[in-house]
Amino acid sequence: MIEKLNHREPITAKAMLAVQLPAYRIEADIIGFDDIPPLRDTAETIMASEETFVGYWLEEELAGFISYELDEHQLGICRMVVHPQYFRRGIAKGLLSYVLTGAGEQKRITVSTGAKNEPAKALYRSFRFTDAGEIEVAPEVSLALFELPAIRQ
Repeated sequence: MIEKLNHREPITAKAMLAVQLPAYRIEADIIGFDDIPPLRDTAETIMASEETFVGYWLEEELAGFISYELDEHQLGICRMVVHPQYFRRGIAKGLLSYVLTGAGEQKRITVSTGAKNEPAKALYRSFRFTDAGEIEVAPEVSLALFELPAIRQ
């Protein structure tokens, strides 16, 4: 089941952190960089976030979530996390599809991931995101930027 999460509730924030930390630990290993900001999050920083969070539940277990920030013209995906025990079950695809469907075609959609994170890059490309460049965030560590342009009617 996919549903909006109330990340301001301590029990929900703790469940989210239990998914986020192992997921970003895998990304840190893939890209060879341990200083990924989400690895420094706490339940308190998640509760204070202004992002909107949507979770994917398998029975009573939070298996993954996506977060985004939305304004008049753009939806920026901030986090896409799936607990490693639930990899390769279509959870990230389900979450991304859910958010893209709700965003509508009038919004530009952006996302970034570690430039060496080929599985994440393949996911975004499978949804027709286009490469929008790279930015270096530390020596020898870059983020790959992707976007889906708005479709004007």
